[in-house]
Amino acid sequence: MRDRIAAWTRELMLVPGLSGHEDRVRRRIAAELGKLGVEHSTDVLGNLVATLPGRPGPPVMLIAHMDQLGFVVRRITPEGFLQVERVGGVPERALAAHEVLVALGEGRDLPAIIGNKSHHATEPEEKYRVLPWREIAIDAGFDSAAVARAAGVEIGVPVVYRPRAIELAGGRLAGTSVDDRAGCAVMLEVARALRAGAPAPTVHLAFSVQEEFNLRGVLPAVRAFQPAVAIQLDLALATDTPDLASRGEVGLGAGPVISRLSFHGRGTLNGLIPHPALLGLFEAGAAEAGIAVQRATTVGALTETSYVQLEGVACIDLAFPLRYTHSAREVCDTGDLAALAALVLTGLTRLPEASLDRDVWT
Repeated sequence: MRDRIAAWTRELMLVPGLSGHEDRVRRRIAAELGKLGVEHSTDVLGNLVATLPGRPGPPVMLIAHMDQLGFVVRRITPEGFLQVERVGGVPERALAAHEVLVALGEGRDLPAIIGNKSHHATEPEEKYRVLPWREIAIDAGFDSAAVARAAGVEIGVPVVYRPRAIELAGGRLAGTSVDDRAGCAVMLEVARALRAGAPAPTVHLAFSVQEEFNLRGVLPAVRAFQPAVAIQLDLALATDTPDLASRGEVGLGAGPVISRLSFHGRGTLNGLIPHPALLGLFEAGAAEAGIAVQRATTVGALTETSYVQLEGVACIDLAFPLRYTHSAREVCDTGDLAALAALVLTGLTRLPEASLDRDVWT
């Protein structure tokens, strides 16, 4: 299972799919669902959905988002440089000199780099300044706007980190858009197990769009299928690096994470306090199956369940630890991904007999 999930994750990491432009990712995942014998469809917003009929019990929706953060072109300078607008939470301090991909379409994508002012011309007061995204210039090698446009570049064209998947020691995987292509890979593994007959209630799969843009892309699928339970598969902040040691106790390789609280803390002021029945069910399932789990409370990160819960759905976030989130080189442990799939399946098998009555669990 671990090798299969790792292979799916690597493949999906290499497919560009900015928020609102997830079509290539969707087609790749749809092809895998087809191989698994899972019928699927696409809604008007681009969500890829499928239903796996099961036992009587509360219907469930599993959610993992296909999109990634990045940019869109807002201006082409007369000299041929590209200036951009940010889509999603792109960390400006991690941008200088990175490789990017101008995503024009299959077989037409163009490599480029984010320019970094020559060191020899950098003034002392500039050394520690982070350049805002509106000031960066992307260099694709063009020497004029006319040449850029002749190559297919226009206003609104997506730009993403240049896709990479790098295998590190100990089964760890680094590169682009681990968030949330790893979650999509885990969901494919769950679909494979359910298709093979793993006992569970009816499960709807939602490979969602525009999570990095506004978190609401999955809502048309939720309203169409009306699940009683929603389980989000996404990242949890790994806090086992020196810079985050005070933020929690989540480490790579220590197992999947059951979120106890998420809160944005700014902007939308949105978040999720999970349903107590689902907390109890997954905690008990993990203990019974011998799956080591971690717990997290997080301020500064959100998932789509922040909005899904407002549709009257019992929600929980289950996650894999991830280092260096939203950078071009995120890092996960493939063992955690396999354990997350096992945790999801263990909980699903318990759901047909479960009560969602809060008073039973509190």
